[in-house]
Amino acid sequence: QYEVEMLPPEDQRDDFCYSVGDCRSRIPKLMDEWKAYFEYLLSAEQKTMNPPKSSSFVLDDALHHMWKAHVASIAYALPKFRDSLKYLADPEANFGKDWANGVDFIAATHFSTDLQTTNNFQAFLPQRMLVEGDVLPSISGFSSQQNRVLLSLRDLNKANQLTGGLLLKGWQKAMSTEAARKIGRKLIEDLASSPSFDHWEYTVI
Repeated sequence: QYEVEMLPPEDQRDDFCYSVGDCRSRIPKLMDEWKAYFEYLLSAEQKTMNPPKSSSFVLDDALHHMWKAHVASIAYALPKFRDSLKYLADPEANFGKDWANGVDFIAATHFSTDLQTTNNFQAFLPQRMLVEGDVLPSISGFSSQQNRVLLSLRDLNKANQLTGGLLLKGWQKAMSTEAARKIGRKLIEDLASSPSFDHWEYTVI
């Protein structure tokens, strides 16, 4: 047997944590979000194993906890690595910020992250890092759907910034019911997969 110890790097050591205890001391609120998610899963599993109780697992509830923790993780990490974006090509750095903003909108719909769904929708995201000279909406080597998704993410980020975040707040309010979230997920699916989808036809009320 060998002991393996992870040592923090000399540079940017304060940007990372290296154990559960270390992470909890640095980012307790974020760790609480992930703790709530895993406790929900564990609680549902334990109740299922104690008949005659039926399963208490509700997918929508699990996705709520998962996305809440995921969004909190990005919100914590993005400011820490904002300075590092200067080492990337501008199109790639901008896509990173557009995607981080887009995740907030996706999260509000409780979008499923099972393997099949994730695999299907990754096909509409860049298959490589973006480089100088990649200009939307006609990036060479990208499908029309990929160009459209990237353009929509860019426009969504710009619109949210122009409204001071009110666009996201309105979307989150609109997604407050399970029925509305189903419509929101369908909208995202249509945006990604439909060749005739026009994102300018849709507005958030």
